[in-house]
Parts: sequence; C-alpha cells; structure tokens
Amino acid sequence: MKNSIAILDFGSQYAQLIARRVREAHVYCELFPWDAAPEVVLAIQPKGFILSGGPNSVYEPGAPYIQQFILDSGLPILGICYGMQALTHALGGQVDPSAQREYGPADIQPLISTPLLSNLSRVWMSHGDRITRMPEGFTALARSGNSPYAAMGDMRRKYFGVQFHPEVHHTPNGSELLRHFAVDICEAAPTWTPESIIEEAVTRIRDRVGTERVLAAVSGGVDSTVAAALVHKAVGDQLAAVYVDTGLMRQDESGQVVAAFRENMGAELIVVDAAEAYFAALAGVTDPEQKRRIVGEKFIRIFEAQAKALGMPKFLMQGTIYPDVVESAAPDRDKAAKIKTHHNVGGLPEDMQFELVEPLRYLFKDEVRAVGEALGLPEKMVWRQPFPGPGLTVRCLGEVTPERVEKLRLADAILLEELSNAGLIGKGAETSQAFAVLLPVRSVGVMGDQRTYQEACAIRAVVTDDFMTADWARIPQEVLAKISNRIVNEVHGINRVVYDITSKPPATIEWE
Repeated sequence: MKNSIAILDFGSQYAQLIARRVREAHVYCELFPWDAAPEVVLAIQPKGFILSGGPNSVYEPGAPYIQQFILDSGLPILGICYGMQALTHALGGQVDPSAQREYGPADIQPLISTPLLSNLSRVWMSHGDRITRMPEGFTALARSGNSPYAAMGDMRRKYFGVQFHPEVHHTPNGSELLRHFAVDICEAAPTWTPESIIEEAVTRIRDRVGTERVLAAVSGGVDSTVAAALVHKAVGDQLAAVYVDTGLMRQDESGQVVAAFRENMGAELIVVDAAEAYFAALAGVTDPEQKRRIVGEKFIRIFEAQAKALGMPKFLMQGTIYPDVVESAAPDRDKAAKIKTHHNVGGLPEDMQFELVEPLRYLFKDEVRAVGEALGLPEKMVWRQPFPGPGLTVRCLGEVTPERVEKLRLADAILLEELSNAGLIGKGAETSQAFAVLLPVRSVGVMGDQRTYQEACAIRAVVTDDFMTADWARIPQEVLAKISNRIVNEVHGINRVVYDITSKPPATIEWE
C-alpha cells in the first residue's frame, strides 16, 4: 500500500500507540516485529520508518537492532527512545547507562528551531540509557535536564531521534510530531479514512472468500456488528450470522441484539440458546485464563455444530480488534509479553475447522466506530458499551453460577442506567466504558437492624480514546452515591459497593 509508514516494534507494550497516532493523521501504517523479514515490511511500500521504544539496552548481548535493509532503503527514519538509541548505535554513535534515569514528565529545551519539535516543551520520558555521542552528520535538536541529546536529527538523510515518547498523552502535542514526520518529512498522503478502510476491507474480503459462505459470530457489541456489516457489504447473502445466547449477557441484551441485527443488517441470523451448556462447563472454575479457554472452546464447538447444519462454511468471521491481538500477544506480536488471553484470539482451540476472517484485526476501537458510522449503522449500535467476548464470565470473579451472574447483571444494569441518566456514557460523553464487577469477597453489613454477610460489587469506569491506555473516570460523587444506594437496596446479595480508581497501566480495563 502506498502512503504508508512501517513501525518496527522493539518490544514496547505500547508500540501500537505510535500506530494509533499516525493513523490519527490519516496515514496508514503497520506494526512489525523488529526482526520481520525485509520482504514483509517492504510489501506495504513504506515511505518511512518509525522505530519504537523497548526494554533492552543496545549494548546487551542479543539486544534488538536495526536491520540493514532499513538503512539501505534511503527512507526517513524516526527513532523513539530505544529506537533512537538503536539508530545511534547502528550509525556509530555512543549509548551509555545514565547516572540518573528519567521516568515521567520532563522539560526539554529546543536547541534549534524545527517544525518537528513545534510546541513541545513538556514530554514523557521512560529510559535508563542516554546518547553520549551522536553519530556523524547529526545535530542536537533539544536537551533535557538528564539528556544532552533529548532530540537529534540528520537533515540530509532525514534521520531523527527523540529520547521521549511522543505517542503518549502525557506528551502534549506529541501527536503533531508524529504527523509532521509522516506527512511532511516522509510525504505520505493522509488518505487513511473510514471510507478508504471500508473500500480496502471489502476488496480484501471478496478476494479471500470468493464464492464460499461465511459464518459470522455476532454478540451485539460494536466490533462484531461492524465486522458483520463489512462482510455483508462484501459478500451479501453468502453471510450467515449466528448469535449464541450464553446466559452471560447484560440485562435484556439478547432480545436487543436480535432485534437490532435483524432490523438493521438484513442478513440471516441464527439464535442458539447455550446458557445451560456454558454454566455447566464453567462450574467450579475460578481461574480467569481457564475461564477464557473454556469460553473459547465452547464458542468454536457451537459454531462447528451450526456450520455442519449450514453445509460447513469454510470461513468464520470474528470481530477481533487490534487491542485484542496485542494483549494476547498473538504470533505476530510475540515480542511483547502476554497480558491475558482473549477468547477470540489466544483462546481458540488448535483443531478448529474454520479459516478466520477478521476484517477489524488491525483497527482501534474508535476507528471501528468511525467505520460503523460510515457504513450507516444506527448510533445506538455503534456506540454500544464495549463488552468482552467471554461476557459476564470475566466480570464475575470467582465461580460463575447463574445466581451470581444474575446479581452482577442487575448491578450492571443499575450502573449503566444511572450513568446514562447523568449523560456520562454514550456518544460525546467523556466516559468511554463502564461496568460492574462482582467480587468473591464477603463483608459484614447492616440492613434493617440485621447483620448481613454478602458479596461486594466494584464499579469500573474509564476514559480513553484507544483502549490501550486509560484513566479512571471522575464520576461525580452524587452519581456514585445514587448508584451505590440503588445496588445495595435493589440487588439481593450485595451489601457493599467500591469504585476502582486504577489507571491502565498498571491495571487492565477488565478485571480478568
């Protein structure tokens, strides 16, 4: 693809944020492991390279390095943190351990006026090494209190390095640095739009599927809905959608999903009632990874049974999105540590009988929503609260039973109702996702002058635009008080409500 940027991942958990920021500038990019084969990287016809951060030191034995084909390409290069150090090392400069590490906010002082560093003063640092001697041909562009070369550049070769992280929100105007590099320095045209995403996805699906039928796994969530809409646009009646009622959905969700899908998609929909089978399979299980594997296994087996009834379609569509892939450390991301197994990525059985069609696999959540709106899907479907594939399984900590799930379902419904009434969720609202979590923790309470010993409920609400990093939502105290009061009074078996004020990182958004 023309007008693209290749991002080489040197092991950073947040290399995908670089991709997110480049795409915000409407430039297509792909993320590759640092040691990806040259023909794989060059296949996208990049107009420049960005080298991510990473946990290593360049002088460690076996440390990741810049492959020679990147330097031989003659294309612009931007190194970020470790990427800057790897670039320095490759070109004959010097990298040494720093006497004082820099983690967190730092101030940089521009040494030369350059559009690359326009409006940048406060940045986010996260490094233990620093450049002590620049390679030949480079000029110092900025310094910080602990880094004499906080930014450097070789204007002739269009090689640049920054010691800080422009991709994170903690670096105000960092996105502009990445836009300037991609659009102005690399001269990549900003043509990555929802319309172009749709056009390319439809072409790719048609080329791959041909005349075969596609079985779609739909859950009512925005990801599977938009994925199904894309596949339906591409192959029409070749798509057969299956909705599995696991008994682990939110309040009244199954009926809403079926009605919305049939009214707005115009595609065939098969509904499978599998609640009893799921609860039986999850009985006595408390380990979150085992829960996800069970859900993944059950998920595929049900679809295999439906596939046989439909003449065994060759392809299975799933609404996998990029954060799912990254957090599961799928094979093409095995340079990063696995955070958790997503049921539709790492939790699938090896002997499944389908080839997967995942049209959203490299899209972020907000890109998925933009595509959904461009496809003409109703706002209520596009802006539905995110919901994990394993359903309430991973929000019901401890053993998953029908009784505990019902408690959680009622608490969650109260939470969403009150947040909606307060205008705190939905399109345009600051809060990106909110849900209740049932904890396998009992505490003493008093109701009607009588002692209670019941479970606790946690509320999780976050603010994010990419779901890779997130901050906890500052819900007004009076709203939290009303939510807590209603849950304790209306949900039998819960006598305590707590609010989760942990950001991502260090926590994930979901508890399991």
